[in-house]
Amino acid sequence: MKFLKQHTNSIILCLFEILVGILLLINPEKFTTAIVSAFGIVLIAVGLICVIGYFRADAVRAAASQSLFKGLFALIAGIFCVTQSDWFIAAFPVLAILYGVAVLIAGLVKIQWTVDIIRLRMGKWTLPALSAAISLICSIIILKNPFGAVYVLWIFTGISLIVEAVLDIAALFVISAVAKEERSLR
Repeated sequence: MKFLKQHTNSIILCLFEILVGILLLINPEKFTTAIVSAFGIVLIAVGLICVIGYFRADAVRAAASQSLFKGLFALIAGIFCVTQSDWFIAAFPVLAILYGVAVLIAGLVKIQWTVDIIRLRMGKWTLPALSAAISLICSIIILKNPFGAVYVLWIFTGISLIVEAVLDIAALFVISAVAKEERSLR
């Protein structure tokens, strides 16, 4: 129970990654369109709230908050997301590269984690090392982009999200067990 309390955010993030990976495998274009459209609707709502708040506030406070600018910007961005969601699908290769960079950064963090475990002599560093290696390999594949079709890249992205999330959850359990064992020996 203590483990779940300590790692709730990490586990929820991993479960979310698994869900996104599965949805990408089922229908990547519809999933992407739905996410972009939903984000656009949220931006429109935020924009409307900011614009209304601007005109409801006194002039000095409204001028200082720049809510009108923020609201209009959010409205335009939201309308763009809702009406031009296909643009994001066309831009997916660029987004995939950004995702590849994020996976590379995550892999480097996992290397730090692995080396910390080794230096602290906690043992059982192989699972975090495997997770780091998979992250680095996935990031290299994504960044090299050897796939001719974007659809294949979506499938690869979905699979890599699922595999990384499962390995991260397993690593959390192993690290937690090792840390508990270390505390009991002291």
